[in-house]
Amino acid sequence: MNAKKVLTYVAVAFVIFYLFTQPTNAAAAVRNVFGGITTGAERLSAFFTSLVSN
Repeated sequence: MNAKKVLTYVAVAFVIFYLFTQPTNAAAAVRNVFGGITTGAERLSAFFTSLVSN
């Protein structure tokens, strides 16, 4: 088994373990990730809007 496959299995196992042992913290982490993506998309949209309008 190569190292990449082993690390992938370990990462998936950790995520599953974290979801079952800390569901509130896991939900907050997912919320933060999607909030960051939304903020980034909004800022990128504002940049292109200002770029095109000027």
